[in-house]
Amino acid sequence: MSIGLIAILDDVAALAKLAAASLDDVAAQSAKAGTKALGIVIDDTAVTPRYVVGFAASRELPIIGRIAMGSLKNKFLFLLPGALALSYFAPAVITPLLMLGGIYLCYEGAEKVLHALAPHQAEAHEQSVGASKDELQAQEDARIRGAIQTDFILSAEVMALTLASLNASSVAMQATILAVVALGVTLIVYGFVALIVKADDAGVALATNARPASSLLGMREPGPGAASGADRAIRSVTRGIGRGLVAGMPYFLKVLAVVGTAAMLWVGGGIILHGLEEFAIKAPGHLVHDAAAWAAAALPSAASVVEWMVTAALSGVLGLILGGLTIPVAQFVIAPISARIMGLFRPKAQAAKAA
Repeated sequence: MSIGLIAILDDVAALAKLAAASLDDVAAQSAKAGTKALGIVIDDTAVTPRYVVGFAASRELPIIGRIAMGSLKNKFLFLLPGALALSYFAPAVITPLLMLGGIYLCYEGAEKVLHALAPHQAEAHEQSVGASKDELQAQEDARIRGAIQTDFILSAEVMALTLASLNASSVAMQATILAVVALGVTLIVYGFVALIVKADDAGVALATNARPASSLLGMREPGPGAASGADRAIRSVTRGIGRGLVAGMPYFLKVLAVVGTAAMLWVGGGIILHGLEEFAIKAPGHLVHDAAAWAAAALPSAASVVEWMVTAALSGVLGLILGGLTIPVAQFVIAPISARIMGLFRPKAQAAKAA
Protein backbone atom coordinates (compact mmCIF):
# COMPACT_ATOMS: atom_id res chain seq x y z
CA MET A 1 0.00 0.00 0.00
CA SER A 2 2.77 2.40 0.97
CA ILE A 3 4.77 1.42 -2.12
CA GLY A 4 1.75 2.18 -4.32
CA LEU A 5 1.30 5.56 -2.64
CA ILE A 6 4.97 6.38 -3.18
CA ALA A 7 4.65 5.40 -6.85
CA ILE A 8 1.62 7.67 -7.24
CA LEU A 9 3.50 10.54 -5.58
CA ASP A 10 6.44 9.94 -7.93
CA ASP A 11 4.07 10.10 -10.91
CA VAL A 12 2.54 13.34 -9.59
CA ALA A 13 6.01 14.82 -9.12
CA ALA A 14 7.01 13.77 -12.64
CA LEU A 15 3.85 15.35 -14.08
CA ALA A 16 4.51 18.54 -12.12
CA LYS A 17 8.06 18.70 -13.47
CA LEU A 18 6.75 18.11 -17.00
CA ALA A 19 4.16 20.86 -16.59
CA ALA A 20 6.79 23.27 -15.24
CA ALA A 21 9.09 22.44 -18.14
CA SER A 22 6.23 23.02 -20.58
CA LEU A 23 5.47 26.41 -19.00
CA ASP A 24 9.15 27.34 -19.21
CA ASP A 25 9.17 26.26 -22.85
CA VAL A 26 6.07 28.36 -23.57
CA ALA A 27 7.63 31.39 -21.89
CA ALA A 28 10.97 30.99 -23.66
CA GLN A 29 9.49 30.43 -27.11
CA SER A 30 6.96 33.24 -26.62
CA ALA A 31 9.76 35.65 -25.71
CA LYS A 32 11.84 34.52 -28.69
CA ALA A 33 8.92 34.82 -31.10
CA GLY A 34 7.91 38.19 -29.66
CA THR A 35 11.45 39.46 -30.19
CA LYS A 36 11.37 38.43 -33.86
CA ALA A 37 8.08 40.30 -34.28
CA LEU A 38 9.37 43.38 -32.45
CA GLY A 39 9.65 45.43 -35.64
CA ILE A 40 5.99 44.86 -36.46
CA VAL A 41 5.03 45.72 -32.87
CA ILE A 42 6.87 49.05 -33.16
CA ASP A 43 5.19 49.72 -36.49
CA ASP A 44 1.76 48.97 -35.01
CA THR A 45 2.46 51.30 -32.08
CA ALA A 46 3.53 54.08 -34.44
CA VAL A 47 0.53 53.63 -36.76
CA THR A 48 -2.30 53.51 -34.20
CA PRO A 49 -2.20 56.99 -32.53
CA ARG A 50 -3.06 58.74 -35.79
CA TYR A 51 -6.52 57.18 -35.66
CA VAL A 52 -7.50 59.30 -32.61
CA VAL A 53 -6.08 62.60 -33.91
CA GLY A 54 -8.86 65.19 -34.37
CA PHE A 55 -11.31 63.73 -31.84
CA ALA A 56 -12.27 65.17 -28.44
CA ALA A 57 -10.07 64.12 -25.53
CA SER A 58 -13.02 62.31 -23.93
CA ARG A 59 -13.27 60.01 -26.98
CA GLU A 60 -9.57 59.04 -27.18
CA LEU A 61 -9.53 56.17 -24.66
CA PRO A 62 -12.90 54.74 -25.82
CA ILE A 63 -11.63 54.71 -29.41
CA ILE A 64 -8.39 53.00 -28.37
CA GLY A 65 -10.43 50.52 -26.33
CA ARG A 66 -12.61 49.65 -29.32
CA ILE A 67 -9.55 49.24 -31.55
CA ALA A 68 -7.87 47.03 -28.92
CA MET A 69 -10.98 44.82 -28.68
CA GLY A 70 -11.05 44.60 -32.46
CA SER A 71 -7.37 43.63 -32.40
CA LEU A 72 -8.02 40.84 -29.89
CA LYS A 73 -10.91 39.57 -32.04
CA ASN A 74 -8.62 39.66 -35.08
CA LYS A 75 -5.99 37.60 -33.33
CA PHE A 76 -8.06 35.08 -31.36
CA LEU A 77 -11.11 34.55 -33.58
CA PHE A 78 -9.49 34.67 -37.02
CA LEU A 79 -5.71 34.78 -37.13
CA LEU A 80 -4.76 32.22 -34.48
CA PRO A 81 -7.05 29.42 -35.71
CA GLY A 82 -6.46 30.47 -39.31
CA ALA A 83 -2.67 30.36 -38.91
CA LEU A 84 -2.80 26.90 -37.34
CA ALA A 85 -5.22 25.59 -39.97
CA LEU A 86 -3.26 27.00 -42.90
CA SER A 87 0.08 25.80 -41.56
CA TYR A 88 -1.35 22.29 -41.25
CA PHE A 89 -3.61 22.01 -44.31
CA ALA A 90 -2.39 24.61 -46.82
CA PRO A 91 1.02 26.09 -45.90
CA ALA A 92 1.57 27.24 -49.50
CA VAL A 93 -1.31 29.74 -49.18
CA ILE A 94 0.25 31.70 -46.31
CA THR A 95 2.83 33.61 -48.37
CA PRO A 96 0.37 34.86 -51.06
CA LEU A 97 -2.04 36.00 -48.34
CA LEU A 98 0.73 37.86 -46.54
CA MET A 99 1.75 39.50 -49.82
CA LEU A 100 -1.82 40.70 -50.36
CA GLY A 101 -1.69 42.16 -46.87
CA GLY A 102 1.62 43.81 -47.72
CA ILE A 103 0.10 45.41 -50.81
CA TYR A 104 -2.75 46.74 -48.66
CA LEU A 105 -0.23 48.33 -46.28
CA CYS A 106 1.59 49.88 -49.24
CA TYR A 107 -1.72 51.27 -50.52
CA GLU A 108 -2.56 52.77 -47.11
CA GLY A 109 0.88 54.33 -46.78
CA ALA A 110 0.89 55.73 -50.32
CA GLU A 111 -2.58 57.18 -49.76
CA LYS A 112 -1.30 59.04 -46.69
CA VAL A 113 1.66 60.38 -48.69
CA LEU A 114 -0.76 61.52 -51.42
CA HIS A 115 -2.88 63.26 -48.80
CA ALA A 116 0.18 65.13 -47.50
CA LEU A 117 1.42 66.16 -50.96
CA ALA A 118 -1.88 66.77 -52.75
CA PRO A 119 -4.79 67.05 -50.27
CA HIS A 120 -7.45 67.88 -52.88
CA GLN A 121 -6.49 64.96 -55.08
CA ALA A 122 -6.47 62.65 -52.05
CA GLU A 123 -9.93 63.82 -50.98
CA ALA A 124 -11.26 63.18 -54.49
CA HIS A 125 -9.81 59.69 -54.33
CA GLU A 126 -11.36 59.07 -50.89
CA GLN A 127 -14.77 60.15 -52.18
CA SER A 128 -14.43 57.86 -55.19
CA VAL A 129 -13.72 54.82 -53.01
CA GLY A 130 -16.61 55.64 -50.69
CA ALA A 131 -14.95 57.36 -47.73
CA SER A 132 -17.60 58.98 -45.55
CA LYS A 133 -17.23 62.46 -44.10
CA ASP A 134 -20.67 62.83 -42.59
CA GLU A 135 -21.47 63.11 -38.90
CA LEU A 136 -18.87 62.75 -36.17
CA GLN A 137 -20.04 59.27 -35.11
CA ALA A 138 -19.75 58.01 -38.69
CA GLN A 139 -16.24 59.45 -38.84
CA GLU A 140 -15.31 57.73 -35.60
CA ASP A 141 -16.74 54.41 -36.74
CA ALA A 142 -14.97 54.68 -40.09
CA ARG A 143 -11.68 55.54 -38.36
CA ILE A 144 -12.01 52.55 -36.04
CA ARG A 145 -12.81 50.21 -38.94
CA GLY A 146 -9.73 51.46 -40.78
CA ALA A 147 -7.58 50.96 -37.67
CA ILE A 148 -8.87 47.42 -37.14
CA GLN A 149 -8.30 46.57 -40.82
CA THR A 150 -4.72 47.84 -40.62
CA ASP A 151 -4.24 46.01 -37.32
CA PHE A 152 -5.42 42.81 -39.00
CA ILE A 153 -2.60 43.02 -41.54
CA LEU A 154 0.05 43.86 -38.95
CA SER A 155 -1.27 41.19 -36.57
CA ALA A 156 -1.21 38.63 -39.37
CA GLU A 157 2.46 39.40 -39.91
CA VAL A 158 3.14 39.06 -36.16
CA MET A 159 1.36 35.70 -36.07
CA ALA A 160 3.13 34.48 -39.20
CA LEU A 161 6.56 35.46 -37.84
CA THR A 162 5.70 33.83 -34.51
CA LEU A 163 4.57 30.61 -36.15
CA ALA A 164 7.66 30.48 -38.36
CA SER A 165 9.98 30.79 -35.35
CA LEU A 166 8.37 28.00 -33.31
CA ASN A 167 9.96 24.61 -32.82
CA ALA A 168 7.02 23.25 -30.82
CA SER A 169 5.80 19.98 -32.26
CA SER A 170 2.27 19.78 -30.85
CA VAL A 171 -0.60 21.91 -32.10
CA ALA A 172 -1.61 22.65 -28.50
CA MET A 173 1.83 24.07 -27.72
CA GLN A 174 1.82 26.18 -30.91
CA ALA A 175 -1.65 27.51 -30.08
CA THR A 176 -0.61 28.37 -26.52
CA ILE A 177 2.49 30.27 -27.64
CA LEU A 178 0.55 32.12 -30.34
CA ALA A 179 -2.08 33.09 -27.75
CA VAL A 180 0.57 34.35 -25.30
CA VAL A 181 2.26 36.43 -28.02
CA ALA A 182 -1.08 37.77 -29.31
CA LEU A 183 -2.22 38.88 -25.86
CA GLY A 184 1.18 40.32 -24.91
CA VAL A 185 1.55 42.28 -28.15
CA THR A 186 -1.97 43.72 -27.85
CA LEU A 187 -1.46 44.83 -24.25
CA ILE A 188 1.93 46.39 -25.02
CA VAL A 189 0.84 48.20 -28.19
CA TYR A 190 -2.46 49.63 -27.00
CA GLY A 191 -1.27 50.31 -23.45
CA PHE A 192 1.59 52.37 -24.86
CA VAL A 193 -0.72 54.08 -27.35
CA ALA A 194 -3.07 55.04 -24.50
CA LEU A 195 -0.15 56.58 -22.63
CA ILE A 196 0.90 58.52 -25.73
CA VAL A 197 -2.50 60.03 -26.50
CA LYS A 198 -3.23 60.96 -22.87
CA ALA A 199 0.20 62.47 -22.18
CA ASP A 200 -1.05 65.97 -23.03
CA ASP A 201 -3.88 65.63 -20.46
CA ALA A 202 -1.31 64.59 -17.86
CA GLY A 203 0.72 67.63 -18.88
CA VAL A 204 -2.24 69.95 -18.30
CA ALA A 205 -2.81 68.41 -14.87
CA LEU A 206 0.85 68.92 -13.92
CA ALA A 207 1.05 72.44 -15.36
CA THR A 208 -2.06 73.66 -13.51
CA ASN A 209 -1.54 71.77 -10.27
CA ALA A 210 -1.78 74.02 -7.22
CA ARG A 211 -1.28 71.34 -4.54
CA PRO A 212 2.02 71.31 -2.62
CA ALA A 213 4.56 68.98 -4.16
CA SER A 214 4.98 67.29 -0.77
CA SER A 215 1.37 66.04 -0.93
CA LEU A 216 1.94 64.62 -4.41
CA LEU A 217 4.95 62.69 -3.12
CA GLY A 218 3.06 61.38 -0.09
CA MET A 219 5.04 63.56 2.33
CA ARG A 220 3.62 65.38 5.32
CA GLU A 221 2.31 68.79 4.25
CA PRO A 222 3.86 71.83 5.93
CA GLY A 223 1.67 74.19 7.94
CA PRO A 224 0.09 77.35 6.52
CA GLY A 225 2.66 79.78 5.24
CA ALA A 226 5.47 77.28 5.80
CA ALA A 227 5.95 75.97 2.29
CA SER A 228 9.55 74.89 1.98
CA GLY A 229 11.94 75.97 -0.72
CA ALA A 230 12.24 72.34 -1.78
CA ASP A 231 8.46 72.16 -2.15
CA ARG A 232 8.40 75.23 -4.37
CA ALA A 233 11.31 73.90 -6.41
CA ILE A 234 9.63 70.52 -6.96
CA ARG A 235 6.35 72.21 -7.91
CA SER A 236 8.21 74.41 -10.40
CA VAL A 237 9.84 71.35 -11.96
CA THR A 238 6.55 69.43 -12.24
CA ARG A 239 4.80 72.43 -13.77
CA GLY A 240 7.67 72.82 -16.23
CA ILE A 241 7.37 69.16 -17.19
CA GLY A 242 3.61 69.63 -17.64
CA ARG A 243 4.07 72.66 -19.87
CA GLY A 244 6.68 70.76 -21.87
CA LEU A 245 4.27 67.85 -22.42
CA VAL A 246 1.46 70.18 -23.47
CA ALA A 247 3.68 72.08 -25.89
CA GLY A 248 5.53 69.04 -27.24
CA MET A 249 2.80 66.43 -27.71
CA PRO A 250 1.23 67.95 -30.87
CA TYR A 251 4.65 67.87 -32.55
CA PHE A 252 5.33 64.38 -31.21
CA LEU A 253 2.03 63.11 -32.62
CA LYS A 254 2.82 64.65 -36.00
CA VAL A 255 6.23 62.95 -36.00
CA LEU A 256 4.57 59.70 -34.93
CA ALA A 257 2.06 60.01 -37.80
CA VAL A 258 4.97 60.35 -40.24
CA VAL A 259 6.68 57.34 -38.64
CA GLY A 260 3.44 55.39 -38.86
CA THR A 261 3.09 56.13 -42.56
CA ALA A 262 6.73 55.22 -43.17
CA ALA A 263 6.18 52.03 -41.15
CA MET A 264 3.30 50.99 -43.38
CA LEU A 265 5.49 51.44 -46.43
CA TRP A 266 8.62 49.68 -45.20
CA VAL A 267 6.72 46.80 -43.59
CA GLY A 268 4.57 46.36 -46.69
CA GLY A 269 7.59 46.55 -48.98
CA GLY A 270 9.47 44.11 -46.75
CA ILE A 271 6.60 41.62 -46.89
CA ILE A 272 6.59 41.83 -50.69
CA LEU A 273 10.37 41.31 -50.89
CA HIS A 274 10.21 38.29 -48.61
CA GLY A 275 7.27 36.86 -50.54
CA LEU A 276 9.07 37.26 -53.87
CA GLU A 277 12.02 35.34 -52.46
CA GLU A 278 9.64 32.54 -51.45
CA PHE A 279 8.61 32.35 -55.11
CA ALA A 280 12.26 32.22 -56.24
CA ILE A 281 12.27 35.86 -57.43
CA LYS A 282 15.38 36.79 -55.49
CA ALA A 283 16.82 39.70 -57.48
CA PRO A 284 14.95 42.54 -55.67
CA GLY A 285 15.78 41.11 -52.25
CA HIS A 286 19.43 40.57 -53.21
CA LEU A 287 19.64 44.15 -54.48
CA VAL A 288 18.35 45.52 -51.16
CA HIS A 289 20.60 43.19 -49.16
CA ASP A 290 23.70 44.08 -51.19
CA ALA A 291 23.03 47.82 -50.88
CA ALA A 292 22.53 47.49 -47.12
CA ALA A 293 25.71 45.39 -46.76
CA TRP A 294 27.72 47.93 -48.80
CA ALA A 295 26.46 50.82 -46.63
CA ALA A 296 27.23 48.86 -43.46
CA ALA A 297 30.76 48.15 -44.68
CA ALA A 298 31.25 51.86 -45.38
CA LEU A 299 30.35 52.69 -41.75
CA PRO A 300 31.58 49.72 -39.69
CA SER A 301 31.20 51.58 -36.37
CA ALA A 302 27.41 51.58 -36.83
CA ALA A 303 27.10 48.66 -39.25
CA SER A 304 23.95 47.07 -37.83
CA VAL A 305 22.08 50.39 -37.56
CA VAL A 306 23.09 51.49 -41.06
CA GLU A 307 22.17 48.11 -42.54
CA TRP A 308 18.72 48.26 -40.94
CA MET A 309 18.14 51.86 -42.07
CA VAL A 310 19.11 51.14 -45.68
CA THR A 311 16.97 48.00 -45.76
CA ALA A 312 13.99 49.88 -44.30
CA ALA A 313 14.47 52.83 -46.67
CA LEU A 314 14.67 50.69 -49.81
CA SER A 315 11.73 48.56 -48.66
CA GLY A 316 9.82 51.79 -48.09
CA VAL A 317 10.63 53.04 -51.60
CA LEU A 318 9.36 49.76 -53.03
CA GLY A 319 6.25 50.04 -50.86
CA LEU A 320 5.62 53.61 -52.03
CA ILE A 321 5.93 52.59 -55.69
CA LEU A 322 3.61 49.60 -55.25
CA GLY A 323 1.15 51.65 -53.21
CA GLY A 324 1.13 54.41 -55.81
CA LEU A 325 0.35 51.85 -58.51
CA THR A 326 -2.43 50.39 -56.34
CA ILE A 327 -4.25 53.71 -55.83
CA PRO A 328 -5.70 53.93 -59.38
CA VAL A 329 -6.52 50.22 -59.27
CA ALA A 330 -8.48 50.80 -56.06
CA GLN A 331 -10.19 53.86 -57.52
CA PHE A 332 -11.10 52.61 -61.00
CA VAL A 333 -11.39 48.83 -60.54
CA ILE A 334 -11.95 47.73 -56.95
CA ALA A 335 -14.21 50.63 -55.89
CA PRO A 336 -16.68 50.27 -58.84
CA ILE A 337 -16.88 46.50 -58.35
CA SER A 338 -17.42 46.95 -54.61
CA ALA A 339 -20.09 49.61 -55.24
CA ARG A 340 -21.89 47.33 -57.68
CA ILE A 341 -21.85 44.43 -55.23
CA MET A 342 -23.08 46.66 -52.41
CA GLY A 343 -25.78 48.00 -54.75
CA LEU A 344 -27.14 44.49 -55.18
CA PHE A 345 -27.67 44.14 -51.44
CA ARG A 346 -28.76 47.72 -50.71
CA PRO A 347 -32.37 47.37 -52.07
CA LYS A 348 -32.89 44.28 -49.92
CA ALA A 349 -31.55 46.07 -46.86
CA GLN A 350 -33.75 49.10 -47.54
CA ALA A 351 -36.80 46.91 -48.06
CA ALA A 352 -36.11 45.07 -44.79
CA LYS A 353 -35.66 48.39 -42.98
CA ALA A 354 -38.91 49.76 -44.42
CA ALA A 355 -40.78 46.62 -43.39
